Amino acid sequence: MILTIDKNIIMRTKSRQSGLTLPEMTVVVTIIALLTAIGLPAIRALLDSFQTQSGAENLISAALANARAIAAKEQHYAGIRLQQDSTGNQYIVFIVHDYEKTGLSPGFRAIEGVKPIRLPENSRIMDLRARTNHGTNPTDAADPLDEPLAAGHLDDTNPLNLGPDGKNVHITDTSSFSIVFSTAGKLVVRTVRLRNRDGIYRPDNSLAAQLSTDDVFNSPQNIANPGPGIGKFVQDDYAELGLGAEPSRNRFVICDRTQFDELNAMGRLDYLSSLEPVYINPYTGTIISAD
Repeated sequence: MILTIDKNIIMRTKSRQSGLTLPEMTVVVTIIALLTAIGLPAIRALLDSFQTQSGAENLISAALANARAIAAKEQHYAGIRLQQDSTGNQYIVFIVHDYEKTGLSPGFRAIEGVKPIRLPENSRIMDLRARTNHGTNPTDAADPLDEPLAAGHLDDTNPLNLGPDGKNVHITDTSSFSIVFSTAGKLVVRTVRLRNRDGIYRPDNSLAAQLSTDDVFNSPQNIANPGPGIGKFVQDDYAELGLGAEPSRNRFVICDRTQFDELNAMGRLDYLSSLEPVYINPYTGTIISAD
């Protein structure tokens, strides 16, 4: 006996088997919402962690390896410069010693064709060494003139700490420093003074004799005035801003910028003192883990 099956019945059965009913969809959506609510804080904490110490440390570690390779390849002192731009964002800039272009024995400039790397927005890298003399001469960079960062240096309410731009010169100073390697790839401590590639002291593009088209290091005037090649970072010719010749460094700390800015002078010092310093291996150029 041959059985015949109604095609309409088959289609209705398949229709009932596919998809979800409205109550089932409501349950699924509710579960997804609950999982999202539970997971978001953990995800946010992970992202915040990457945006602060771990993210900044990874970027600096990779930059140090590249700078060490550049020093060996170019057979000149080379390294990285940590410095903030006019908006407060901190960058890694690759630098190389160049007496011919800068006209200075400790003169360094930005490496051509290598863009500055922006560090995570929530992080600030500081060397914790305040200079009593912000002069621009090589003799002003001597280590004996340095002193540990103190609460008095971190007081934004003290007019003596503020430069013409209204910013704390000591915070600018300790957030602007260099790490340098020799041609053999060894970490060295030597005097560094960052100048534009045109070798102009305090350039002013409104004057033909003071023209500088360097798009990395330049003067406050050229940076503030829009135009081609005006620069991104103020060069080391402005002692009144906390920028001058200084020794390169071999350690630093990574702090949370938002937390630092919200504290008073004593709170800032206590916070920075609680941080684990990040050291650099003098032979390999790698970051030495605190573990």
